[in-house]
Amino acid sequence: MSNFPKTQYAVQLVGPNQPMLNRTKAIVPPGPHQIVCRVEAVGLCFSDLKLLKQFASHVRKTEIVGGIDSKVLDEISSYAPADRPTVPGHEAVVRIEAVGRGVTRFKCGQRYLVQTDYRWLPTAQSNASFGYNFEGALQEYVLMDERIITSPGGESMLIPVPEQYSASAIALIEPWACVEDAYASVERQRVKTGGKMLIVADNEVSDGTLRELFGTFGRPAKATWVSGSAPPFADIAIESRRKVSDLPDGAFDDVLYFGCDADKIEELFSKVGPKGLFNIVLCGGRLERDIVTQVGRVHYGGIRIVGTTGSDPADSMRYIPRTGEIRKGDVINVIGAGGPMGLMHVIRNICQGIPGVKVFAGDVDDSRLAVLAKIAKPLAEKNGVQFRTYNASKEKIEDKFTYVALMAPVPELVAGAVKIAVDGAIINIFAGIPAAVTGRIDLEGYIEKKLYFIGTSGSVLDDMKQVLAKVVSGRLDTNVSVAAISGLDGACDGIRAVENRSIAGKIIVYPACRGLALTTLEKLAETMPDVAACLNDGLWTTQAEQKLLEKYQ
Repeated sequence: MSNFPKTQYAVQLVGPNQPMLNRTKAIVPPGPHQIVCRVEAVGLCFSDLKLLKQFASHVRKTEIVGGIDSKVLDEISSYAPADRPTVPGHEAVVRIEAVGRGVTRFKCGQRYLVQTDYRWLPTAQSNASFGYNFEGALQEYVLMDERIITSPGGESMLIPVPEQYSASAIALIEPWACVEDAYASVERQRVKTGGKMLIVADNEVSDGTLRELFGTFGRPAKATWVSGSAPPFADIAIESRRKVSDLPDGAFDDVLYFGCDADKIEELFSKVGPKGLFNIVLCGGRLERDIVTQVGRVHYGGIRIVGTTGSDPADSMRYIPRTGEIRKGDVINVIGAGGPMGLMHVIRNICQGIPGVKVFAGDVDDSRLAVLAKIAKPLAEKNGVQFRTYNASKEKIEDKFTYVALMAPVPELVAGAVKIAVDGAIINIFAGIPAAVTGRIDLEGYIEKKLYFIGTSGSVLDDMKQVLAKVVSGRLDTNVSVAAISGLDGACDGIRAVENRSIAGKIIVYPACRGLALTTLEKLAETMPDVAACLNDGLWTTQAEQKLLEKYQ
């Protein structure tokens, strides 16, 4: 570390809605199990804005509660949970500059794509993550610990990448992988084997009903029974309790409710544990009103909601899709398509090769839609996909949809999606509605139409490897997402641009470019004509990046 500067530029969050550029943040030498990486590029993400707003209450900014000895965490200066200042930025490509004496698998000079989710290190409601409770990439150098970035199975969260691809193209694999995960995520179609089930019955439940459910879809280890009647015989251990309110929150892998009491359904949501399944069996009854639904936990908590108008809970289980993938003939509505992630969803679904799909792309900003159309229409024509944009504030779309993807974290959009969805539709709540946020949903309509909410947060290693393979093979140019560039000096302005939705695509920050203000690609010809000359029909390229970096050497 003798050749390193002692301080660096870094964007830090020091409290809710308090970003700042620290021009003298210390560069900490690596400990025995640590590495120091130089950040080549990092993309700004809407999730950075969520962290900015929620700060210590963000589910990934909270303390790690398991999976590693707390003494190890004490040794890591970049571990920044709760109200400690942190550095955001998780869409990153880095190069190793220094390694600790005990590091076994990394060497100086190696170039990597960063996988950000440490899913084996749980927080109270989510998991640890780079750029949240571990400092991220909006700084010139970042410290990582080999014990953190290596999974229990031995996989590294640093993925080797070839030298010939631009840092921007590699950094953008992370958000593209999050999009991929939203469709590739495998859904649980069975009762959790060995799990805990809560059964609440306002209607009579026969022995045969539960026996059929458990015989076909698997059985829990035990069940808790809350009802005015005695529990049926189901060949599993069943414990009776008097009231739902006496039960712990978040304790059950499967919650099964027989009845149509709206208040009780709302109460039961809190009992569903992480990745839990809530099966609502209406038994021929009506709900009579919209239900306050924990829509935020679909994305961040991985909960799922199914139901049936009849009396057999097995009917609900039968329509759970295997994955969130689009299907042959799907009519897809991407709501909020003009933003950076919406563009990715649109392009991904156009290019996925699924026969007969139609893609609608809605936004409320004509300029953003124009940028989207410029990129997506040629791809739609090439792939034989019907595609159209629409301004949701000006046009009333009469079509009904079999797949709805939501890009804005607004509960009212979830409620609206239920209304425009047809029988059997998937509603992908991609935008991260905070876990504590609820929304009033026509849950009876949801159940009658056998709709299915899906939501994922982040990506897994395989998602990133799949997207990297698409980039290397030439099937995907992630640089089509780039709309603006910046140094760290302009990164706070970039975060505000994400907040204000003033830039239609992704913003790439180059920490090496000290003094570079936030600059859209349209403005490059005015400020850096030599860099602008390297664009390809207005799109960012490897050559443009090389020319930019030459100017700041």
